[in-house]
Amino acid sequence: MISCCGLDCSKCGAYIATKTDDDKKREEIAKQWSEMYNADIKPEDINCTGCRSDGQKFLHCYVCEIRKCCMEKGVENCAGCDMYICDKLEDFFKMAPEARKKLDELRQ
Repeated sequence: MISCCGLDCSKCGAYIATKTDDDKKREEIAKQWSEMYNADIKPEDINCTGCRSDGQKFLHCYVCEIRKCCMEKGVENCAGCDMYICDKLEDFFKMAPEARKKLDELRQ
């Protein structure tokens, strides 16, 4: 369940709330993410089965440039890209260093 950018979807609050159909978890994650990202995220927005899945996705997944790039290049995640590490990833890794660690592991 490693996303395009290297995050582990199975550990994501939106994924967990969706898989367990837990409305309390949706409320918790919506509040947390609204504060973290200074956005108006509602509990009903917290539905995702993973960025690489054919199912539901969190709103950001639909506009994520990293995901879009992976899909266009036909790679499972950025670890499989011949341009690893690009500028998009460098900026993202500042917020999510654990994603870089996972992608580096996958490249080895």
